[in-house]
Amino acid sequence: MKIKILKEPMLEFGNGAHICPRTGIETLGVYDKRDELRRSELRIGIVGRGEGVDLLDEWLDKCKRGIVGKEETKFPNLFRGFGGVDEYHGFYTKILSSPQYTRTLQKSEINNISKITAREDRVVKCVELYYEQIRFLSENRSIDVIVCVVPNDIFDSLTKATGDKDTESLEAYLEHNFRRLLKARCMHLGIPLQLVREKTILSVKPSIDQQDLATKAWNFCTALYYKGNRTVPWRLVEDKFKPKTCYIGIGFYKSRDGETVSTSLAQVFDEFGHGVILRGAPVSLDKRDKRPYMDESQAYELLDSALAEYEKALMQKPARVVIHKSSRFRPTEVSGFSRVLDAKGIRTKDLVSITSTDIRLFSDKNYPPTRGTLLSLSETQGVLYTKGIVDFYKTYPGMYIPSPLRVEAFESDSSLEDLCKEILGLTKMNWNNTQLDGRLPITLECANKVGDIMKYVDTSEKPQVSYSFYM
Repeated sequence: MKIKILKEPMLEFGNGAHICPRTGIETLGVYDKRDELRRSELRIGIVGRGEGVDLLDEWLDKCKRGIVGKEETKFPNLFRGFGGVDEYHGFYTKILSSPQYTRTLQKSEINNISKITAREDRVVKCVELYYEQIRFLSENRSIDVIVCVVPNDIFDSLTKATGDKDTESLEAYLEHNFRRLLKARCMHLGIPLQLVREKTILSVKPSIDQQDLATKAWNFCTALYYKGNRTVPWRLVEDKFKPKTCYIGIGFYKSRDGETVSTSLAQVFDEFGHGVILRGAPVSLDKRDKRPYMDESQAYELLDSALAEYEKALMQKPARVVIHKSSRFRPTEVSGFSRVLDAKGIRTKDLVSITSTDIRLFSDKNYPPTRGTLLSLSETQGVLYTKGIVDFYKTYPGMYIPSPLRVEAFESDSSLEDLCKEILGLTKMNWNNTQLDGRLPITLECANKVGDIMKYVDTSEKPQVSYSFYM
């Protein structure tokens, strides 16, 4: 066994490279600013009650002007101020919203939802209420993204069931049901959604359990930019000596009733962060541990479809394929994947299992390990800390003891260290979060997010291929 700390991966922006998304955008500009054909306006549709629309208008104005960072902090790089949104720096874009792009929910409609007894019925009714206004905007207005402002009392109504204990985990689970169902219901309209609570965008000092305003603005505006412009604010710095690589994340999800067999799905990413969402076929459950797996033909068909989409988008085959899976590879899956790669003449491959582990590392001062710490257990197995102390922040930016990832290579042509360097880089490719220390690579992070929503998309409906519809 040996321990090594991997270097923090660099990100590429408009005018250079940096390790931090926020600093990079603010000082170097978004990556796509170098594109002469890029759009410099972002048209925002808004759906909410009158008070919520007013709050969002105020919030957008505040974001345009900029927000100072957390006062009297020892960690200025972690709590960086938000420099604003305009066409002259940073995002190099103008946010446009107006009453013409706004649909106001009636108070009587909101009150009627609160009176419905069963929580599930309240969720369905609220989804339909928002859906009708979203549909109008998508069909009658030229907009890029729609922000849905959810009233606090409606949020409470959708996240609390009568007789249930009001626990944080229950609220989070139930809230996600509304979010997932609404995004799935509106997917065919072709406009990405951004959901936000009124409480979140109040321009007052946040409560102790909330992010500071500048951090909220960073995450909100970056997600809005990615969804609306269908482009990437940053990308990983290209390694010109590495073969052109296609990254694929495979996850599984159950149907809504939990009774039917799990279904596989794959996300295809190139090294620049462009992704394509695919839905796979039903799969089997292992009789011993109840884990889903693919037989050889299912694995073959899934990878064959994924590479076809990659070739369609980039008009060439990848020289190398990396598959990330949230469970260990079975021999049938390895065989199916290998058949596809052999048939396409792709000679370099890495099949990598990324799972949780009970193994922990401790320093003599009881500080968490540094992000990027790799404990090599063998040539093919290791433990990687993607959460931990971040030198750029000069602290560990977390509340709980960080949980590392177990990385195991199957049928691999790359070293364990090189695979973990890639995983560390791909943790920074989530445009829903501008903090530089994501836990999972975007391949698996995306697989989880897509699975949450895909279960609500009817099997007869073709799902959207862009990650912006699922995040």
